[in-house]
Amino acid sequence: MEQMQTPMAEFLRQSIAKIKEMVDANTVVGDPVTTPDGVTLVPVSRVSVGFAGGGGDLVKQRDGCVGGSGAGIRIDPIGFLIVKDGVVRMLNIQPPAITTLDRVIDMVPQLLDRAEAFMDKRSAPPAPAGSTDEA
Repeated sequence: MEQMQTPMAEFLRQSIAKIKEMVDANTVVGDPVTTPDGVTLVPVSRVSVGFAGGGGDLVKQRDGCVGGSGAGIRIDPIGFLIVKDGVVRMLNIQPPAITTLDRVIDMVPQLLDRAEAFMDKRSAPPAPAGSTDEA
């Protein structure tokens, strides 16, 4: 079934397209900045978007439409990714987590790093028996 193109549909389509232009991946993860000593800083933000719209087409009475829409965007900087010597760390700039769930979420990167180090250690070949550094 072919979708009818109405002024209201076009109005909403254009509104949503404008919001997509404002909120893209570069809004969440910013452009990297490299310091003279080789450290790369990447800003990270939390983006919240709300959108509402509505209206109707005035087909029976006359051509046109009546409607309205509104949108709100909130951008909160939350920290920086720090890349140094191939190691990536997160530097939070928000206050520490208050609830237990927030604390667990904040600890996830550290837990993943530790799990990766543990798996690397387990998968490393064992040292040959009898090889000591005694002279």
